[in-house]
Amino acid sequence: MSSLVNHDILQQRINLFLEQKLAQLVINDEKLHQAMAYGLLIGGKRIRPYLVYITGEALDISLDDLDGIAGALECIHAYSLLHDDLPAMDDDDLRRGKPTCHKAFDEATAILAGDSLQTLAFDILANHNFSEAIKPKQIKLVQQLVTASGYQGMCGGQALDLAATDKKISLEQLETLHSLKTGALLEASVLMAAECAQQISEQDKQSLKEYAQLIGLAYQVQDDIIDITSTQEQLGKPSGSDLISNKSTYPALLGLQGAQQKAENLFQQALQALARLPYNTQSLAEFATFIVKRNH
Repeated sequence: MSSLVNHDILQQRINLFLEQKLAQLVINDEKLHQAMAYGLLIGGKRIRPYLVYITGEALDISLDDLDGIAGALECIHAYSLLHDDLPAMDDDDLRRGKPTCHKAFDEATAILAGDSLQTLAFDILANHNFSEAIKPKQIKLVQQLVTASGYQGMCGGQALDLAATDKKISLEQLETLHSLKTGALLEASVLMAAECAQQISEQDKQSLKEYAQLIGLAYQVQDDIIDITSTQEQLGKPSGSDLISNKSTYPALLGLQGAQQKAENLFQQALQALARLPYNTQSLAEFATFIVKRNH
């Protein structure tokens, strides 16, 4: 990503923010609270919060304002993983090298923990202490998160993914699926931060949106590649799980070399979108590099 130090500092920042949000909850059921913490704080690269922060950095937005957006997005992402891992969905036993939430607790608790993290996301966004200039935009930020996480975004993409299992779908259908399932939250990470910018043109917003859409697709292409090229130790879960589940993937449709070329093409297009912006976008460019070079 951008400098390792910068990423580590921002990762520590969002982790502390999320820990504080959980600590502020009135605990009615200890087991459920523990499951929420397990799902939210188990680890991970915090890609979506990091993208919020570096977009905000380019647009000169305060970290204090960005915390609320970053925290809400990470809660949505964490809830989606808890539900995706369930036997009714992807049926995974490991996540980040540790037992998935329904294995560490039980299925009912994992469902409720996911539900609770989803509502916590909107609680954070609705009640965050935004600066006076940002407060009038809170409803718009909530609307953006709703669109990205619900039927028109992540949940809709997951439904398409489940429907595509054991079926051969076209490249266009696969791109639509992943632009919703994975890309929508990454796009929201950029556009919700951009919404807080005091002076930004619609043209610049469009360039940022294009960048976000391109890296969202590149992220999934690379995910499909590393699913067959990385080890279980690198992934923190069984490798080749997409093949075992008989899912349509970019390597399956394009071949491994074709998928790698696809990721490279998306990367170059993302850099071109950034080049049109009048801001310091070095961190965003380095983030795009990370997306297509990572091996887990």
